[in-house]
Amino acid sequence: MSTNHKDRAARALALGTSTLYEASGLRCSVDPLIRAAWPGAAIAAPAYPVQCSPGDNLGIHIAMERAPRGSVLVVGTGDFVAGYWGEVLTVAAEAAGLAGLVIDGGVRDVAALARRRFPVFTRGVSVRGTVKASAPSVGEPIPFTCVTVAAGDLVVADDDGVIVLPAADVERTLAAGEARAAKEAEMMLKLAAGATTLDLLGLSQWRDRA
Repeated sequence: MSTNHKDRAARALALGTSTLYEASGLRCSVDPLIRAAWPGAAIAAPAYPVQCSPGDNLGIHIAMERAPRGSVLVVGTGDFVAGYWGEVLTVAAEAAGLAGLVIDGGVRDVAALARRRFPVFTRGVSVRGTVKASAPSVGEPIPFTCVTVAAGDLVVADDDGVIVLPAADVERTLAAGEARAAKEAEMMLKLAAGATTLDLLGLSQWRDRA
């Protein structure tokens, strides 16, 4: 990952997905049912998209050789929950320098994923294995739940969820997110000093109406 990408990743992780989503003004959040496989997992890295057939993880194996170091694999499966990923692929991903996995299908070996601290965000957990017979798309843009993901888009994922920022919108969104975070920090200082959210948010006219 380049120095520029590392800087953007650090800024994104510091802000978090909720702040970035609000600051972006974009419909950039994926299905909220896609959650961290273990508590505290977090990713901010360029996307490398992969489309798999339901119950078939061949595309993932191909992507392991093609994805640039520092990428996060974003794997579409048509929402088919099976064990597309486990400890073996995690070890391979670590060796390949990958940053994590976001998948709309399923994974297994979750205790090993947590032990290795490899960031994985998934729709579910399943012991069911997969075949290796087709690879519809590797490295090309894909529809992923309710967003489109292209190589180089910034994926940010944490305990609040997963967002995908188009490459062209990353810097603008980071700057807007930092401004939003500064404003919220100022608001929290005022709240700690006794101000109310009704007053600070301009909602005081509702105080006597409810």
